[in-house]
Amino acid sequence: MRIVYDNIIFSLQSAGGISVYWSELLKRMSGSGVDWMCYEADHRNRFRKALGDIPLKRETVPVPLLRYAPFYHRLSGNTLFHSSYYRVSLQKNVANITTVYDFTYEHYRRNPARFLHRSQKGFALKHSSGIICISEHTRRDLLAFFPHLSPESIRVIHLGIGSEFAPLEDKASLIEGWLPESTRRKFLLFVGDRRYYKNFHTVIRALREAREFQLVFVGGGPLVRSERKLLSTLGERVIHLQQIDNARLNLLYNHAFCLVYPSAYEGFGFPVLEAMRAGCPVIAANSSSLPEVAGDAALFLEPIEVRALVQQIGRLEDPELRRQMIQKGLKRAELFSWDRCFQQTIQFYEEIYRKEFG
Repeated sequence: MRIVYDNIIFSLQSAGGISVYWSELLKRMSGSGVDWMCYEADHRNRFRKALGDIPLKRETVPVPLLRYAPFYHRLSGNTLFHSSYYRVSLQKNVANITTVYDFTYEHYRRNPARFLHRSQKGFALKHSSGIICISEHTRRDLLAFFPHLSPESIRVIHLGIGSEFAPLEDKASLIEGWLPESTRRKFLLFVGDRRYYKNFHTVIRALREAREFQLVFVGGGPLVRSERKLLSTLGERVIHLQQIDNARLNLLYNHAFCLVYPSAYEGFGFPVLEAMRAGCPVIAANSSSLPEVAGDAALFLEPIEVRALVQQIGRLEDPELRRQMIQKGLKRAELFSWDRCFQQTIQFYEEIYRKEFG
């Protein structure tokens, strides 16, 4: 079995969930005994840089063109082609594998980017022999938007979570000297993008009522004017950390009162499992893939509104409930590993290879 990987995602983002997924797959390919090769353009992706040397051929076409074009290199022999982001090969001796992450564009975009993304995704799916969905919820969305697809060609393979997220012994002293002394007070943690369906504004408004808490939020790019205006009502109770490594993110999970994750839509939801693996209680929206990932190990918001969030924060003040949620989270996180994700992916490759090439 021969596999060719398209590493286009490393050129499209400097970091992010898809980059984590792709780097974890490639990391495990090195010891698999499978014949494999990657094609890659220039990038500044921190997960790719940490990966080191891999069997690689360089792309020379500019990324803006490469992103939407079919894979154009000629491949010899029967080959599986797996793109990190919706590209396919049109060669007759190549079978394409496509990973579908979510349907954010379809649900929430109303501009030309939505049409372009939908067209590229549809083209990739039409020419794919095997389709991987990262959650059952994504699979349901896939069949709703593309009902002509054969369910037999689709496999749900959950993502994993890294071992770098774990409970720490002396977390109070570790955070000292890194963050302001004020963060030794209780703080809520928000991680990731802040687009409107993530409901960051709900967290800010909840903090107006939960006055004993601070807010630490990580990533998501620079603040926009509307966010600055909302955050100004919290005064000194807010800290924004733009980019941090996983070691410091793990420290935040360990030190936080809880992770608040009221996103209305997720293909998977990495921060939920990261927090659980680090022993941090989770409050999440009861929507999309989040109940599938969190199981009974999170407190859910339904509906996603300020009052519900304040109530769930208050519930975690109960030491016994807090202990139970931490233990449930640690147990739940054990179900998701990159080794399992990789093994299931290899098994799917083998099934598709046998089906297409005998």
